[in-house]
Amino acid sequence: MAKLKHFVVPHSHDANEAIQSAEETSGEGIRTAWIGLAGMMTTAILQMAIVAISGSIALLADTLHNLGHAVTTIPLVIAFRIGRRVASNRYSYGYRRAEDLAGVLISLVIAASVGLIIWESIDALINPHPLTNLGWVFAAGIVGAAGNEIVAVYRIRTGRKIGSAALIAEGQHARADGLTSIAVVVGVVGVWFGLERADAIVGLLIGVVIMGILISSMRTVFRRLMDGIEPGVIEAMTTTAASVEGVVAVDRVRARWSGHRMEADADIAVAVTLTVVDGHRVADQVEHALLHAHPHLESVVVHLHPVVDGKRPEDLHELSGHHASAEARAAYRAKQAASL
Repeated sequence: MAKLKHFVVPHSHDANEAIQSAEETSGEGIRTAWIGLAGMMTTAILQMAIVAISGSIALLADTLHNLGHAVTTIPLVIAFRIGRRVASNRYSYGYRRAEDLAGVLISLVIAASVGLIIWESIDALINPHPLTNLGWVFAAGIVGAAGNEIVAVYRIRTGRKIGSAALIAEGQHARADGLTSIAVVVGVVGVWFGLERADAIVGLLIGVVIMGILISSMRTVFRRLMDGIEPGVIEAMTTTAASVEGVVAVDRVRARWSGHRMEADADIAVAVTLTVVDGHRVADQVEHALLHAHPHLESVVVHLHPVVDGKRPEDLHELSGHHASAEARAAYRAKQAASL
């Protein structure tokens, strides 16, 4: 069951296969999206022709979902291109969030296709109609399964390589299409054995299964929109920073995804005896180590805390810290009043 879940349900991966250049990652994503679109359209057109001559609801459901994926590829390509724009004064962190927004749009389009699939399936259950050219429908299911799996493997592999949640989700959706094509084949076999509503029942099950996979796959997209990060990433970054020579301790590490690239900041403690130049050198080494250890990482802001006799001075952030809460402001004002 664990292997089956890993195969079907979208999930996050480590950065072992990642390439480091942001320009390369965007170009790789765009190229994969276009090639995947060509494969999906070819499969959908072949299936649509057979739907027209057979009247298969299950095959119609599968074909509509294929077309939905083809349509959602366009905003994904646009998002990759927008993400390559240079940061501006208005968007000082860049435009890569467009990729996450495209992921939300993809979910809405697929949800609409699921609604249509379920509607048509229920109608066919209530008003069954005979199917024709079952051999062609059977063949279309096999073609759909093979075509979608090829697209799925390509998209998922590239998505893992560049760290794109949206592209991985698209690949997993293509894999779901392949599974629904297998379901079409099962429906045809059922009709051959005399179950006239087997096709409609399979179409309904296809809609339910795709909805479940859609919900699972979008968890990653929405987590990234909320600046969530995968388990273990912060711990790994902390270990990397702590291993750099000159770092006494690591006080805090934060990271978030912006499209298919990560940004991070780290607070590290260093000896108070270091010069500004030496402190900057340690900070630069920390950033360099993190960039090497986490290839999806785009940039790191490193903040230094001086350590005196093994302790951080209590008033390190007195000026900025009193903005944190009402209690901190009251304590700051009381201290200022006492010093007058």
